[in-house]
Amino acid sequence: MPMTSWIRRTPAALAVCVLLPLGVAGCTSGHAHDGADSPSPVGKVLDDTDETGRHLREVDRKDAPEVGVEVTPYLGGGWDVRLTFQHFHCSAPGAGRTAVTGRGLVHLLVDGREVTRLRTRAYRLPDRLVPQGTHHVTARLYADDGTVWAVRHKPVQSTADITASGAQTATAEPSTGTAAPVVGK
Repeated sequence: MPMTSWIRRTPAALAVCVLLPLGVAGCTSGHAHDGADSPSPVGKVLDDTDETGRHLREVDRKDAPEVGVEVTPYLGGGWDVRLTFQHFHCSAPGAGRTAVTGRGLVHLLVDGREVTRLRTRAYRLPDRLVPQGTHHVTARLYADDGTVWAVRHKPVQSTADITASGAQTATAEPSTGTAAPVVGK
């Protein structure tokens, strides 16, 4: 019997020896900024906020996610919104509330007012949200913890200007977002 319990304990002890260093390494995912440890796993949460009151999460320009937005009239009514990303992936629904480098969701705004939150690259914007006139459609990137991805104290976003005439047609030119890399407007 003593031989059997020694054999059973050896694999368990080896597993602890292998997994313990991995667990310790996994707990140090935060990185230093200006010699201090960051309280968050990615970037630095600033005191600055966007107009909705969400704190900005500052990241280096080289590590920053980017978004582009293109808006075209949809033949059946409304507008097709297409997003392009660099260094960014939409998190799956139910993702944890932790900021992860290059992950999160998109808040779609029309004239500065949030109309939806997206975890996909495409959305059909209903006509009722875009009355007659010129409007600004903005795609802004957020981390899963609710902070806004930012570079140089400005939200990472892209804005496309569109003009609704009241009788949309598929012959209208597509409107493409401004600036590349897309940071602020």
